[in-house]
Amino acid sequence: MTEEEKANHRLAHLDFIDEKRLAAAHHMQCYQQRMSRAFNKKVKPIRYKPGDLILKRILPNVKDPRGKFAPNYEGPFVVKHAFSGGATILARMDGGELPQAINADALRRY
Repeated sequence: MTEEEKANHRLAHLDFIDEKRLAAAHHMQCYQQRMSRAFNKKVKPIRYKPGDLILKRILPNVKDPRGKFAPNYEGPFVVKHAFSGGATILARMDGGELPQAINADALRRY
């Protein structure tokens, strides 16, 4: 092969590399969509109604001298208002409202 043929051959392979890269990216997108569809089939959203009793997860950054024997949840609290996106406004049992909304991921039924 002459130098010119080698250069043409290399350029053809470079074009082929771009096609392979695009095919791999497309395959990855399809795979991620299939996996998310399979995962989302099994997810059941939790709906809280006003008046439900729930427990709130204690954040892990709170130091407790009991160490691993410390409780993971605190409460019970009463759901005052539940939004559609999962945010929930809680109230204490004595009627005092918590200052900020809590995500439904950090809640559990009492």
